[in-house]
Amino acid sequence: MKKIIGLVCFLIAIGMLIMLIAHNRLVGLIIIALLLLLGYNCFCGN
Repeated sequence: MKKIIGLVCFLIAIGMLIMLIAHNRLVGLIIIALLLLLGYNCFCGN
């Protein structure tokens, strides 16, 4: 279950990265960074 949540967070972050290219917003960048870190920790962590 933890790996699925990690993968979902990672894919959401990729989708938000595409959104950031269209609309340059600092809040989007912060959310992307947090979701990437959360996704990496959940998917690749112990």
